[in-house]
Amino acid sequence: MPNDIRDLPAGNDGLYRFLGGSPLSVAFRLILLSILVGVVLAAIGFDPWNILHSIQTLFRRLWDLGFDAVNWLWRYFLLGAVLVIPIWLLSRLFGSSRGR
Repeated sequence: MPNDIRDLPAGNDGLYRFLGGSPLSVAFRLILLSILVGVVLAAIGFDPWNILHSIQTLFRRLWDLGFDAVNWLWRYFLLGAVLVIPIWLLSRLFGSSRGR
């Protein structure tokens, strides 16, 4: 059974354990992850210089989007109900005489 502690250099044993690998590889992974997260945050409208305003704007846009979605669903519901409800009502009225 290999001993993981023996694989790490003796001088920087605590540093390697704390970082989870060599400092250079950890720094490289953190840089790549930071760029990826930065791209995603920029796509949803975050600004690193005014983060509180960006968070407020994000929640306002989500709030507005939620109500726009409800408005969108309501309009399609009304449009479909104009045909579906009368057809359903007629099928119930005329279909009940056949079922008895």
